[in-house]
Amino acid sequence: MYKNMEESKRVENFKRNSSLEDFLNEINNDLWETEKNLLKIAEPDYPLIFVMGSLRSGSTLMMQWLVNLGFACPTNMMSRFYKTPIIASKIQLLLTDERYNYRNELRDFNSEIDFSSENGKTKGALSPNEFWYFWRRFLPFKELDYLPTSELLEKVDIDTFRAEFAGIVDVYQKPFALKGMILNYNIDFLDKIFEKAIFIYTKRDPLANIESALKAREKQLGSIEEWYSFKIPEYTELKKLNPYEQVAGQIYHINKAIKSGLKNVAEHKKMTVIYEEFCENPKVFYDELKEKLRVQGYEMENEYYGADSFEITRKSVDDTNIIEAYKKIYENGKNV
Repeated sequence: MYKNMEESKRVENFKRNSSLEDFLNEINNDLWETEKNLLKIAEPDYPLIFVMGSLRSGSTLMMQWLVNLGFACPTNMMSRFYKTPIIASKIQLLLTDERYNYRNELRDFNSEIDFSSENGKTKGALSPNEFWYFWRRFLPFKELDYLPTSELLEKVDIDTFRAEFAGIVDVYQKPFALKGMILNYNIDFLDKIFEKAIFIYTKRDPLANIESALKAREKQLGSIEEWYSFKIPEYTELKKLNPYEQVAGQIYHINKAIKSGLKNVAEHKKMTVIYEEFCENPKVFYDELKEKLRVQGYEMENEYYGADSFEITRKSVDDTNIIEAYKKIYENGKNV
């Protein structure tokens, strides 16, 4: 009932396809018995790259950049097999990898990353997908998208969760990058259960971040009044504020939680990426990532061949409501 109420708030272009949802559920259940037989590897042999950050902080651009550099990721194709991602990885390689190309039979899949998206949604079979259905298989969240790490350690099927990732990287034989923002408040949980991992924390100028999140509310839900993205622990209190202060508080608290969560993560397992600095010179962050992966036993052989720069969106914000909300919420936390 709760999820159906949330779905009803979306504008028409963003509503789920119920026929597709039912068919995917059927297919995933059909394949699950086979997937269980593949859950044999206890630990991933290659690092996982978790992209963390607030909504509208540049996380989708970061994912597209990582895929363009050759890292594996959950794709729009894989996302349809959220209960059987190891099988999905095998099918994807069979259909798209050049090693298995026979006389160009299956050249219809779009393998080019054009660095465009709509509220985090990309186009193309091999473009990165947020993979939230996969995450929600394991996370026992209810109204709020949060539980204390102690509860997650008790309630999550960690063995299966870890084995799914291990099976995926075994298929691709390379690091696997994905958005982990559903656990922005539980970085310590992921850090505990994955020895080989890197947390990329994407940050953005807060005024631009607030404006972008408000635009996303309006575009996807038809109004800035409706809550957009995960319901964080502060959700109940933030809902009492006006929309501008809600969003400012939402972004403020998420960044605060991530900053706190990363304090106890080893240096070779974390990096902070400022969106504006990344757009100006992504190679700097490539070199940092390359070194952190090397420390974890993975050597990137190629020199940087990605984009020299990206366009910075929302370079300035002059909306008085946004500026006032920022001042009110951030007055005691300007360094977050």
